[in-house]
Order: sequence, then structure tokens, then C-alpha cells
Amino acid sequence: MGDRTAFRTCPLCEALCGLELTLDEAGAVTRVRGDEKDPFSKGYICPKGATLGSLDGDPDRLAEPLVAGEVSGWDEAFETVGRRLAEVVARHGRDAVAVYIGNPTAHSIAGPLYGSAIVKALGTRNLYTASTADQMPKHVACGHMFGDPLAIPVPDLDRTGHLLMLGANPLESNGSLASAPDFPGRLKAIRARGGKITVVDPRRTRTAALADEHLFIRPGTDAFFLMALVHTLFAEDLVTSAEHLAGRVNGLDDLRALAVDFAPEDVASVTGVGAATIRRTARELAAAERAAVYGRIGTCTQAYGTLNSWLVDVLNTLTGNLDRAGGAMFPRPAHAPVYRRKRPFTTGRWRSRVRGLPEVNGELPVATLADEIETPGEGRVRALITIGGNPALSAPNAARLDRALAGLEFMVSVDPYLNETTRHAHVVLPPPRPAQTPHYDIALTGLAVRDYARYSPPAVPLPEGRPSEADILARLAVTASGTGADPARLDEMIIRATLEKAVALPGSPVLGREPDELRKMLDTGTLTEQRLDMMLRLGPYGDAFGGEPALREEPGGASGVTGLTLTRLRTEYPHGLDLGALKPRLDEVLCTTSGRIELCPSTCAADVDRLRSALRDPGTSGGMVLIGRRHLRSNNSWLHNVPELVRGSNTCTLQLNPADADRLGVAAGDTVRVTSRAGALEAVAEPTDTIMAGVVSLPHGWGHDRPGTRTRVASRHAGVNANAVTDEQEIDPLSGNAVLNGVPVTLEAAR
Repeated sequence: MGDRTAFRTCPLCEALCGLELTLDEAGAVTRVRGDEKDPFSKGYICPKGATLGSLDGDPDRLAEPLVAGEVSGWDEAFETVGRRLAEVVARHGRDAVAVYIGNPTAHSIAGPLYGSAIVKALGTRNLYTASTADQMPKHVACGHMFGDPLAIPVPDLDRTGHLLMLGANPLESNGSLASAPDFPGRLKAIRARGGKITVVDPRRTRTAALADEHLFIRPGTDAFFLMALVHTLFAEDLVTSAEHLAGRVNGLDDLRALAVDFAPEDVASVTGVGAATIRRTARELAAAERAAVYGRIGTCTQAYGTLNSWLVDVLNTLTGNLDRAGGAMFPRPAHAPVYRRKRPFTTGRWRSRVRGLPEVNGELPVATLADEIETPGEGRVRALITIGGNPALSAPNAARLDRALAGLEFMVSVDPYLNETTRHAHVVLPPPRPAQTPHYDIALTGLAVRDYARYSPPAVPLPEGRPSEADILARLAVTASGTGADPARLDEMIIRATLEKAVALPGSPVLGREPDELRKMLDTGTLTEQRLDMMLRLGPYGDAFGGEPALREEPGGASGVTGLTLTRLRTEYPHGLDLGALKPRLDEVLCTTSGRIELCPSTCAADVDRLRSALRDPGTSGGMVLIGRRHLRSNNSWLHNVPELVRGSNTCTLQLNPADADRLGVAAGDTVRVTSRAGALEAVAEPTDTIMAGVVSLPHGWGHDRPGTRTRVASRHAGVNANAVTDEQEIDPLSGNAVLNGVPVTLEAAR
């Protein structure tokens, strides 16, 4: 037969790049190139995507389940899971079982479809995810402002003329909560059309170096800077009365009153950004014809994470750029129905047992997972299910959580590797290789800077008897429920419930029709594909099950398409479907109690008191602080076993300003000891003037020196874990997000 070609979306980050895979007769990926026919990525590829073949063929990937460290059959593995979970629940109750869902599940079709089913099957309130180490402040802020925590505005990069970025380094990360293939090219295009990019960051990152202006800022002080921008807009009468937002905004006067105490002159010494610069930045933002403010992980993973996330969209609203072309807009994913009945956002429906931390988005902060495992008493976590995560490295004070995992009665992990977390698991259930896995970005197309859809069928068939990732998660859900049901019944139940709801809800494109009729029309593929087909047909571009077509011809959009189904997406658009530039859709999104944008939610307003107190009494803010950093060849902890990605500049060094290095008496290559309340580590010094004085930086996701793992390449390039010194006691109170940036530390030259 010879080599053949397959096309798919890259599953390794949020950029949604299309890939062209070359496979040999045995199904091994021999070459990876960018898919030039993909209408979104247009052939762009980064170093991570280029190594998908190495990841796919990694000899350290698990092919069969492990039970007590030994290779097992699938039936035996699931029998063990069912028996051991049932024993824990019988002795200690349902909340004694916790679930942790990691970052990679967002890059799959199975994770979003089946993760919540596992939690519901267990009936536990102990759900933890990577969101509270990453992005939960944005969900909370958007929930309070717009009523929906998933309604996250993204910068309309392709049409904006002025971009203000904080805590983001998309030239290294490829973007986050703003899915954009070739983010660097899109930024260069802003400048090429006469626009301006301003980056606010404690480091002169690759993104900052590309920008027109870079403002150094003291880590953890973004909220002061943002509030000073708000102050300036009000003080200088620069707030825009945008016609499309008229009558849609509550809380303008309350916000004005809150901002009074944050004049640029008052925050300059805290932030390190001069008052004149702050005022000029606000004026430029207000004067720009089309502008967007974009804040990412650096703004979320700090003590004022929710205030930062809130103020970013406050600025987009005050300048009239929310829900406007070239501003911050809400994507319209093809699979998400617009007729959903939504309830206004709330938090704190339950609290964690030990620290009393409020639930947010149905989950508890990962910063308190170790508390729940270690602390005796009723409701103590005795068993854990992890899905695609590595919290033994990624959680704050990871060493404590690592020790806690060793004390669990039972642990099961869905993961392709025996890594720092799964080495503690009594059962490991490995999903198939990427080339054997279908792909549709359920989570990430809802954050894309251009409406887009693409389905990638498996490039390589599964061996007989080898379950798909969806099969594994569905079987885990029914196993956890203890019912012994056929996993296929789970999908059927979800399909039936969705169709029954769809035919009854006002605004639905299938209102009044018969669920049985619609069920017979679904795709003939796997149950996962049938569920996806159902979602697309009910979505804003769908065929409404043969009813009135929803997808119209639009400039720059998908010309000639009259209605979307999975069959059409798969056969007519194998390289992806461009659904056009983002469109205003505030009316579809808003579901606050008032039906308006809540510009000054009471929860955020109350937390400003904490900000105001810190402004009056900055305390010991002059000490050294630690921040993280991204590498283009890295993605958290899960790509360090690919040889091509641990070469060159992708090194785990401690960056520090030359003045701080001189004060410590260390040079490049020397070892520095970093100490915090939570712990200590030793790292190799890398003096550089790209980082401001008083700040040190370590990349995230390293520390592959634990015994019992099976990641040989990563072990040879172990690095050190920055979360050895982050503090699980420090969180953003509104979201529960861990504080991983601006961590107070002391430094000394290691003996």
C-alpha cells in the first residue's frame, strides 16, 4: 500500500492548528506538516505539533491497563475499579471518592462528553480540576458579569487596531482562552495595519519583544494597574456611550465610586508602572477605533485573579469594545445550542470540608485536595479518580499532595503514562494513541477568535478489543455508579434526555417534534459520533434535523452551506469549516437576573476592599517574588518525554535580573536555593535583563525525578518543580484559584 495521508486537528494546545499526517503501512506517523487547506490555521504549525508522531509512537506510552503495577486485561481492570470503589463508598460514603480532571481532557472529544457523567455517577461533591490552577477567575468574573461562566469574550485579533495584553505570552503558549492558530502572525498583522500592541508583564517575553510597547509590572499588582486605568477613564470623561450597549449595563455609578481611590499616582509605587504611563495607556485605549484588552494566566494565578479578570472586561465595556468587531467578542461554537435555558451564576452551593472553601462551577479548589485527603473525620477523601492530569506536579505545594496521594485507599487513573501522579494509582487505564483517536474541540471552539468547526476521524483503526477513550470513560462512569449497566446505555440516556429537552424548549429548532423521529436521523457511526452529530444539528449552524437550515452564506464564511451535520463536516470539510468572523451576540449570551451586563457585581465590589487595604498598607511587598513562564516546546508537564521538545532553549533554569545575581554572588550556571513558606528547591541560575529586578522565574511542569515513573526522556531532563515552593494556603478567595505567580521567596547561593 505504501504511505498514506490523514488530516486532523492538533490536540496539544489551544491553537486548533490543522495537521497533515503521513503514515506508513503499519500506521506509524512518519511525518507531520501543517495542513495548508485548513481555513483557520492555513498551514501554520509549531514545534509541538511537528512532533505529534514522536508522541504518538512514544515507547513509554502504556498500551494496556496496569493493576497493582502489572499488565492486566481490560475486564480485570474494570472489575478491580468497581469492587474497590464500591468498598470505599460502602465504608465511608460517596464523598469519600474524589475526581481530578486535568488539562489534557479539554483537548479531546471524550473528556468534555463523559467527565461530568463520571462525577454524577459517583454522586460526590469532591470534584477538582486544573481550572483552579489556571483559569477559574475568568469563569467567575464572566459568570457574575454576564450570567454564564462559559461566556468568555475573546479578543477579535483579526480586526482589532489596539491590543492591551496582560499576563499573556502567546508566542510561547500559542494562546489561551483565545484559540488562534498562528497567534504570532495575527499579532504582526495588527502592527502591519497600523495598530498598536502593548504588553504588561514582569518579563520581556518573546511576545513583549514583538509588541510596540512593553511595560514592566510588579507581579501580583495587575489589579491596581487595571483599576487605575478605570479611574482614568472616569476622571477624564473617557467612558464611551456605545450605542450597542445602551440600556444594557448596570453598575456604572457604583464602579465609578469604587475607582476613586485608585488614581495612577497612588498605584505607581505598588505596580512599578509610572502614573504618566498609566494615564497615557488609558487614553490610547479609549481613543482607539477598535481595541481589546486581553488578560491570561499571569492575571489569573495571583491573589487578585478574579478582580483582574473582571476588570479586563470592565475596560472592554467602558471603552465600548465589548461585543463589537475588533473588540472582545463571544464565539458561537457550532455544537452549542443557543436555546439553552440558563440559570444565573452563583457560587458556594457547598463548601470544602476542612477549609470551608466555596464550590465554584461545581468544583472545589485543587489547593485544598491534600487537606481533604490527609485530615481525619467524616467525609475524608479515601479514593481518587484522575483523568488526564498530573496534580503531583501541577498543584500548589505539590510535594504535600504527592505525599497525600500515597496514603489513599484506592486510586484509578486514566492516563497514557506512568507519571508523577499515576505512579500512585492502583489501576491505570491508558487511552489510545492520538492517531487512533477521533477529535473535535468541544471546549476550545467556544474560545476561538473566528467561528470554526472541524472533525478528525481516527487516522488509524483501533486493534480488536482495544477500547477507545470514550469507551474507557463511559465504562468508568457506569462502573462508578455500581449499576453494572452496559456503557452504551449511558450514551443512549444522554441522547434521549437531550432530544426530549430540545423538543420542549421555546426557541429550539426542533420544538414540538418527536424525539424518536430525531433519534433515527443521527449519524450511523459510534455513539460518540452520534452525540456530536446531535449537538451540531441542534447548534446555531445545524440542519435542525432536516428542518429550516440555520447556516447561511455570509461574507468570509462558509459559502453555499445550507445546514451542518457531522456527515457533512466529515465528508465535505475534512480540512475544517470556516464559519466566519465573530459576530455580535450579547443578546444570546446574557443570562443575569437583570438581563443586563453587571459591571459592578457585589462580590467583586466587596473584594475591592482587600485591594484598597493593600494599597494603603503594602506590607513587605519589596521582597523577592517568583513567577512562572512558558516555553514554546512545552505544555505543562505532559510533553517532556518527547526528545525533540527537551532540546535547545527549553530548559528549566531560574531566571533572575543581573543586579539580583550580583547581590547574591551567583553567575550563570551556579545553583541558587529558593525558599518559601511551603518548601525549598535548588535551580540553575540564568541571569537576564529580560526580567525585572526583584523577580525570579521558573518554568512550569518540571520535576521528573520521582521514583516509580516510566518516562525515560523526561527523567533524563528532570528539572525542578516550581510548585515545591508555591503555597496551597494562598488562593484567590472569589474563585479558589491557586496563587502561582507573585509567590514571596528568599534566595541564597547554594553551597
